[in-house]
Amino acid sequence: MPDSALPTSEQSLDPDDWAQARALGRRMIDDATHHLASLREAPVWQPMPDAVRAAFKGGVPVDGQPLEEVYDQFLAQVLPYAMGNKHPRFLAWYMGGSNFTGALADFLAAIDASNLGGGDTAANLVETQVIDWFRQIINLPEGSSGTLTSGGSVANLIGLTVARNVMAGVDVRLDGVAAIQRPLRYYASDQVHHASDKAMGVLGLGERALRKIATGPDLRLDIAALELAIAEDRAAGLQPACVIATAGTVNTGSMDDLRAVRALCDREGLWMHVDGCIGALIAMAPEHRDLVLGIELADSIALDPHKWLQAPFDVGCILVRDGALHRTTFVHHGEYLEERPRGVASGEFLADYGLQLSRGFRALKVWMAIKEHGAARFGRLIDQSIDLAQYLSALIDREPLMERIAPTIINIVTLRFNPGQASEAELRALNIEIMLRLQEQGIAVPSDTTVHGRHCLRVAIVNHRTRRDDLDLLVNEIRRLGREIYSLTGDAQGASA
Repeated sequence: MPDSALPTSEQSLDPDDWAQARALGRRMIDDATHHLASLREAPVWQPMPDAVRAAFKGGVPVDGQPLEEVYDQFLAQVLPYAMGNKHPRFLAWYMGGSNFTGALADFLAAIDASNLGGGDTAANLVETQVIDWFRQIINLPEGSSGTLTSGGSVANLIGLTVARNVMAGVDVRLDGVAAIQRPLRYYASDQVHHASDKAMGVLGLGERALRKIATGPDLRLDIAALELAIAEDRAAGLQPACVIATAGTVNTGSMDDLRAVRALCDREGLWMHVDGCIGALIAMAPEHRDLVLGIELADSIALDPHKWLQAPFDVGCILVRDGALHRTTFVHHGEYLEERPRGVASGEFLADYGLQLSRGFRALKVWMAIKEHGAARFGRLIDQSIDLAQYLSALIDREPLMERIAPTIINIVTLRFNPGQASEAELRALNIEIMLRLQEQGIAVPSDTTVHGRHCLRVAIVNHRTRRDDLDLLVNEIRRLGREIYSLTGDAQGASA
């Protein structure tokens, strides 16, 4: 090698001064604990000023700057403008509130720096144990398998991929979906999460392969209508393959009759998949676990620890009853990834159960939090959030200017401000404006949805920090804003402005 090709000095990314790095790390921990301890005094969410937004534009930094300066920029430009889901009055969509132990665990996972694609490491054993804990919680038999994912969308995709390969009647891995002799059909209620629609496209089946069954007032999968749809599709030369039951729909929290779905799948010879990303972990809750009876009968189940287990984003999970079918769907080793009886490559390759070879140490934040608090405490927190939803429902039912749109089954409440004598279009505009003002004023963050043609606000009580006082405030502020926007004389100008 010529002298000109030699480095002038050897470098790394380690700090030049470890004592200084340690002091900054302690400052970060102090700031973080203060931030979490004072959440209630802060706005749930706040709009980002143009000057802050502009700070995220510009070219790649060529030369670095001291980490203390970078951290100060984080404090000024990033932390104040978070989504807000850790706040007790963040009630939108369906997100856990994170937890301090999980945050520390993510730091420790990064220090560990293991790639959980495979290998004989303690990190791999942590994930294997967490998967087995979930298997026990759901009450699946030994021999079931699972893998941690980025969230429910990928968890559902993996479960539905196993279902496709098992039900196709051909070797899809070798010959592709074009070799399937009769088009496959999957079934779900019209309340199914859109992740299943996306999965149909990714699986090469097309979104039309998912036949959605209309729901009635209870918003549950109609078993009789499902049975009829299966018969119609068979008569048309299609191949029914899988029923996607939902344990907690994202719109309203309605729960499909899982035992009835299992019975139908047995009669028809279909795969039973459960999207349990919202409700599967109710199996941990002592007072409400009966809501998910039958989930243990499924062939595959998706669930989300970053929801009711409050793990920091991101971590999802798929469980599969037949571990051999699960592994057969995904196992693939190059000559550079051969398993060995000893050494680093002697451990099981966790990549054999999913799509990713490069995999982060997601399991640690779940493992540490469950070890610290115990499954029983998480179960009580799940019961608590369901009870809080019933409390909010009672507040709404007593409020003459508000109405509920769907039954409250678990921890999701659908509601709207309705002063009377307003059209659906006016009510939609009114309630959207209420929602936006709640968010922009930092009071609370609900989301909105449409249930059987009626627009409404949607409150999901997932955060372990939420209390009754937060819900009292929410109702009071909806009433105040509703009156402010829409006069009780029937003037709709404020709502449509």
